[in-house]
Amino acid sequence: MQHAVGAPLPPPHGPGIGHVGRPYQAQHAGHPGPPPISPPPGQAPPPPPGQAPPAPGQAPPAPGRPQQPPAPVQAPQPGWSGTGPTPPPAGQTAGHTGHVQLPPGGPVPLPAPPAGAGTGGATLAVLLIGPAGAGKTTVAKLWAARRRVPTAHVSLDDVREWVRSGFADPQAGWNDHSEAQYRLARRTCGFAARNFLANGISCILDDAVFPDRPVVGLGGWKRHVGPGLLPVVLLPGLEIVLERNAERSGNRRLSDEEVARIHGRMAGWYGSGLPIIDNSTYDVETTARVLDDVLARSIASPPAW
Repeated sequence: MQHAVGAPLPPPHGPGIGHVGRPYQAQHAGHPGPPPISPPPGQAPPPPPGQAPPAPGQAPPAPGRPQQPPAPVQAPQPGWSGTGPTPPPAGQTAGHTGHVQLPPGGPVPLPAPPAGAGTGGATLAVLLIGPAGAGKTTVAKLWAARRRVPTAHVSLDDVREWVRSGFADPQAGWNDHSEAQYRLARRTCGFAARNFLANGISCILDDAVFPDRPVVGLGGWKRHVGPGLLPVVLLPGLEIVLERNAERSGNRRLSDEEVARIHGRMAGWYGSGLPIIDNSTYDVETTARVLDDVLARSIASPPAW
């Protein structure tokens, strides 16, 4: 049979296909159609209509069992490797980060007496008190760094200066604004000390605590840290603190009149029962060593405050 050049060819006459390309059953209603043609030996039968053929090397599905559709492939997003989420390890629930579970901080108790000389490996909370220019921060940093066990240092002045906009400058005087920021900084320091000690890290704090002002007194520190807090007063002579204050800059430097007034009020710690170190003739190394000896005695016989 000939066809005109360029005319479409009729559909091929395949199994179950009539002369016009329609299925045999559509042309002869009620007739089951011709029997299926068996595949050549060694060749898998063709898949049913609507089912994709098996991939090379993959066994065909068992007869009568529906084939599971393949899992959708997620397209990699920009900046993503495309590997997908990693399931949690065995025994670990989903959503667990794997971070170390830290115990919560509570009131700090009195430390146990150390076995060796000085504070040894005791875990303790220390409050170093003194006027501006006494060397509190410098001594506290060195003492914390030289201990044989993990020890942190937290300075209240540093925590107060975390407030950048709206900082209540001490040179502007004491008012409700500065008192509120002081109380907040003290509570933050106490929270930090509790959490350090709950996780086996000692902590030394420093602050200019006054003996005659309850707002800036020991009561707040004891409430925020705990009854095991060990206070020590660092009180050199007035000429020493004036000299050290002159070396300061920014809002840490006070007027000589203010330094003298603070120093005079700090003298009220004499007779309070707290240990006092006069470091007028000590360098930082010597002061840190004396501080450790004083703390060892405080652990053995805690001061009443």
